Amino acid sequence: MIEVFKTVDNKLVITDTFEDGVWVNMTNPSEEEISKVSSSLNVEADFLRAALDEEERARTETDEGQTLIVVDTPIVESEGQMNLYYTIPLAIIILKHTIITVCLYEDTILNDFRHNKVKSFLTQYKTRFVLQILYRNAVRYLQYLKHIDKMSNKIEQDLHKSMKNKELIQMLKLEKSLVYFSTSLKSNEVVLEKLLRLEHIKKYPDDTELLEDVIVENKQAIEMANIYSSILTGTMDAFASVISNNLNIVMKFLTSVTIVMAIPTLISSFFGMNVPLPLGGPGSFWTIVVITLAVCIVTGFVLYRKKLF
Repeated sequence: MIEVFKTVDNKLVITDTFEDGVWVNMTNPSEEEISKVSSSLNVEADFLRAALDEEERARTETDEGQTLIVVDTPIVESEGQMNLYYTIPLAIIILKHTIITVCLYEDTILNDFRHNKVKSFLTQYKTRFVLQILYRNAVRYLQYLKHIDKMSNKIEQDLHKSMKNKELIQMLKLEKSLVYFSTSLKSNEVVLEKLLRLEHIKKYPDDTELLEDVIVENKQAIEMANIYSSILTGTMDAFASVISNNLNIVMKFLTSVTIVMAIPTLISSFFGMNVPLPLGGPGSFWTIVVITLAVCIVTGFVLYRKKLF
C-alpha cells in the first residue's frame, strides 16, 4: 500500500502526486509498488526493500544524496489473553525534496503522524520529521515497557495463587520481549549516535536539541528494559525455586505417610505366617490392632517432631 501525504496550511492532506515536500508512506509494498516509487522518485529499490526483511539490522547508509535510516520499532500482537511484544524494522529514506517511510505493518508509530496526532509536524521539514519519528519511536518503547511491567506484576500475583506452568510460560514470553527490546534499543542507539555527527543536523540547533532528546529517551528505555529484565529473571528463578520446594514438601509428606502405612502391613504379615506366634488366644485380634495403632501413632509423632510430617 502506498500513501502520499503533504502538509497544507498546517494540516496533513492526502495527495496523488509525487511532488516536492511530500511524505510517501509504504506499508508492505509489492514489487510493482516498489518499482513505481523507485522510478517516479529516482530512489534505490534496495533502499525500499530494506525494511521488508524482519531480520534487517538497524543501520544508516548514504548513496548519491539519498540517506537510508533503518531503526527497530516496537509492535504488539494479542495472543489469547496476553499481549506479545517484539520489534520490526522501519526504513526512513531521505531524498532531496521527499521523505519515504517503509514498514511491514500498518499499526506502528507512523499512525500518529497519519492521524495528525503530532504537533508541529510538517512534511516539508524532512530532518525534523525524521527526528520526530525517532522520538516517537523511543517514547513508544517506554510505553510498552511500562505495559510489560504491569503484566509481569499481574502474572506474579497469579503465581502466588496457582503455581502452575501457565504463568511461568507467560513470564518467559515477557522476558523474551524484553530481550528483543533491549537488543533493538542498543542497535537504535548506534544509529542515533551516527546521526548526531551528520553535518546537516548540526546546522539547525533545534534539530540537534531534538536529537539529543531522542538519545536520552532511548538510553532511558535501555535502562528500563535492563531493569525489568533483571527483575523478571529474578522473579522467575524465585518462583521456580518455590515450586520445586513445594514439590519436595509434598514428596516428603507422602514418604512419611508411606512409612506410617507400612507398619500395619508389616505387623499383619508377621501374624499371617503359618508358624507359632504369641497372642494366639481369644481377643488377640483387638490386641494386635491396638499395638499396631500405638506403633503408628508413635511413629507419626516422631516424624512430626522431626518435621518430616
